[in-house]
Amino acid sequence: MFAGPELRGARRLFFAVLGFGILIALGTAGYRALEAMDLFDAFYMTVITISTVGFGEIKPLSPSGRVLTMGLILGSAGLAAYALSIIGDLIASGEWRAWRENRKRARMLNQLDKHVIVCGYGRVGRHVAHALELEKIPFIVLDKDANLVAHINKTGYLGLLGNAANELTLKQAGIERARGLVAAVDSDAENVFIVLTARALRSDLLIIARVNYEDSESKLLRAGANHLILPYRIAGRQMVSWLARPAVAGFLDQVAHAGGLDFLLEQVRLASGSSLVGQTLAQAQLQNRFGITVLACRDANGNWNASPGAETVLGADAEIIALGTREQLQELMKLARG
Repeated sequence: MFAGPELRGARRLFFAVLGFGILIALGTAGYRALEAMDLFDAFYMTVITISTVGFGEIKPLSPSGRVLTMGLILGSAGLAAYALSIIGDLIASGEWRAWRENRKRARMLNQLDKHVIVCGYGRVGRHVAHALELEKIPFIVLDKDANLVAHINKTGYLGLLGNAANELTLKQAGIERARGLVAAVDSDAENVFIVLTARALRSDLLIIARVNYEDSESKLLRAGANHLILPYRIAGRQMVSWLARPAVAGFLDQVAHAGGLDFLLEQVRLASGSSLVGQTLAQAQLQNRFGITVLACRDANGNWNASPGAETVLGADAEIIALGTREQLQELMKLARG
């Protein structure tokens, strides 16, 4: 019933309560046998004796009945002292708080939906978690380091201790309800096993994996990763972009991450029931209706149109890359959902 080392005190408290129950049962049976009381009177006599409320005897007791009464008083006093010591230990040791926090995390785990599973809380995983928080995307962090998971939970994130390459751990993290998984541990070999396990559990899951060495790219792709991120390659390209085209690099960085500007970039998928489906950009009048600029379109087959004109037709399951304020983009997404 009470699993885990943090619930030793709770188990002891449970046994103390169980002891009171046994004492009441024995007292009731004893009064019935020794004093010929009916069930209710025997139970009543036992309760007032154990609770030491000071009420008088409901009938004169025999010597055997008095011995039973003394035994009940001493037994209840001992159990009460034991229970109070347990409660004191629970408060002093923090076990009760840990138990409540674990219950809270368990409820949060069960409520996770369309979330991201972040595997590893190292240099990359920390930034992934922070970025997801800024984007208000629900997520859970998996790590094998118990101290690190405790730190994750203290910061307000949801952390789970376990090996991300283990099927049970991924199921506990709600992989069947997740929108994506990020394999961000330091080892390429570990990331391969994480991706393999996740892909075996969910064939349609979006999986993004960190890669440290270029010769690991093909392995991760074969394992089932959708996209690969090489931190050092991206860092090098970003540095050159800032050197060669600083204004463009600065603009794209801010609109992609909402870095202090009033507008940002967003991808919007058109549901089949959206009123926009079948219309051209000219007919949709997104600029006039929402103040949104469409920068690119991708059709249902994955073909990109980097300079969509007024005659571009918006099809079902197509995606548009739009530039606008957060409020404007939210209005567009409502219309796109249908």
